[in-house]
Amino acid sequence: MSKIAIRINPADVVAVALQPIFKGTQVTLEAQDNVPEITVTVQEDISAGHKFAIQNIKKDEPIIKYGYPIGAATEDIPQGFHVHTHNIHTLLSEKFEYSYNETKAKKAYEAWYAETAKLRENVPTVKVYKRPDGKVGIRNEIWIVPLVGCVNKISETLASWANAKFCAGTPKPNEKGGLEGIFAWTHPYGCSQMGGDKETTARILSNLVHHPNAGGVLVVSLGCEENNVPYFKEFLGEYDENRVKFLVTQDYDDDLGKGMELITELAEYTDKFKREDAPLTDIVLGMKCGGSDGMSGITANALIGRICDAMTGMGGRVMLTEVPEMFGAEQMLMNRCVDKARFDKTVDLINGFKDYYARHNQVCYENPSPGNKAGGITTLEDKSLGCVQKGGKAPVTGVLKYGERLPQESTGLTLLEGPGNDIVSTTDMTSAGANIILFSTGRGTPLGAPVPTVKIATNHPLAEKKSNWIDFDAARILDEPTDSVRDALLQQICDLCSGKAVTKNEKNGYREIAIFKDGVTL
Repeated sequence: MSKIAIRINPADVVAVALQPIFKGTQVTLEAQDNVPEITVTVQEDISAGHKFAIQNIKKDEPIIKYGYPIGAATEDIPQGFHVHTHNIHTLLSEKFEYSYNETKAKKAYEAWYAETAKLRENVPTVKVYKRPDGKVGIRNEIWIVPLVGCVNKISETLASWANAKFCAGTPKPNEKGGLEGIFAWTHPYGCSQMGGDKETTARILSNLVHHPNAGGVLVVSLGCEENNVPYFKEFLGEYDENRVKFLVTQDYDDDLGKGMELITELAEYTDKFKREDAPLTDIVLGMKCGGSDGMSGITANALIGRICDAMTGMGGRVMLTEVPEMFGAEQMLMNRCVDKARFDKTVDLINGFKDYYARHNQVCYENPSPGNKAGGITTLEDKSLGCVQKGGKAPVTGVLKYGERLPQESTGLTLLEGPGNDIVSTTDMTSAGANIILFSTGRGTPLGAPVPTVKIATNHPLAEKKSNWIDFDAARILDEPTDSVRDALLQQICDLCSGKAVTKNEKNGYREIAIFKDGVTL
């Protein structure tokens, strides 16, 4: 790594340490645009990912990073000193007025379209499973979906039996096709829910039933739960009876035996699917970050942003969620909305989540987690500005509510309502139709969604230390040409989609769901 610190944007008043910097070190920051080169003597030890002032900052002046304020100084901060929670406060509040500039949005679209022109000339081909409803899957699995927590263990028992019988005990993708594994998506809900939570549970689970990574689905019911089969079918809508089977456990003396019978039928049906060629743009890509650090917006999220631009530029579909982690950076996204209607929906998305916090008497600008702070993230604006780097420069073409599915005909970048919580948000994207999720992390996490979850490290030490969790080291962009690193990750995505490779969460068997809860439990 040649550079030891970086000024992300020419307007920034802070630089970020790319590695530990000791007191007294002279750091030279290269010229950017019309801003000249500057040399700063660091006055304190600075940990990797943390910020230091590159000019004298007066009390109450904004702290600019990524070209935007991440807060304001609570005291005078001389050049070279550490800038963090001890001397910054947030500028966020519950309400804010947003504006839409059609001319600016048009220019942003034209610039993005021109930059991605070459990518449209050579769209990669992947081998996927083409479903009868026109969707494509990158895995060919049987998903067991319990309607209520009471049948979780029955569902897990059936999955264990089926994997032993049909997959030699080890679920894994196949380059040619056939049944690749059986998984149960357990959860504690489906009964005793109020305030709309019962409907939310039914909607998320019904979306999982429709997900194209599942060649077959067994829906498991207790029989007396509120989210019972007749009620659930109201949300499910039309379905293929060859692909979706129902087991009401209270109806059978031998519920496990009946479940095994139904899974055997589903295995025969699912095993017939084979991989076929399709453009990469047929898949749906989700984007997520968790356990961020000061490097997230510089390496991993920036790299994912390049993938987002590539996918959308080629005509593909990408989703970005974690609405609370847009607070403080939302105007950046709003400036790229393709029309006033999308802008208005984005405003409603942001304000709706702020109202959610207010209903529960919580502030919308709560500081990041202890792990985030230890990694160099200071305020929610700091985290958010790094978080939205995953959206690259792509135009915002859609906005979805929690529990909605991405329309088949959509293209571009879609904003999806959902919280920052890792398991809830990855389940949210899976429910909306994501085939695969890019998940950046600066602290490390083993979790995975029902779909392949690609863990992308923000820094070299994490990638080396937790190689059993991490799929890709984004810190390579500090040492290698950005386009070549982007292309390497794009190739890895193609291999994962084609069944040539597996993510670490799949290899480890770390796959789960969590459903958003807003009301009370009886």
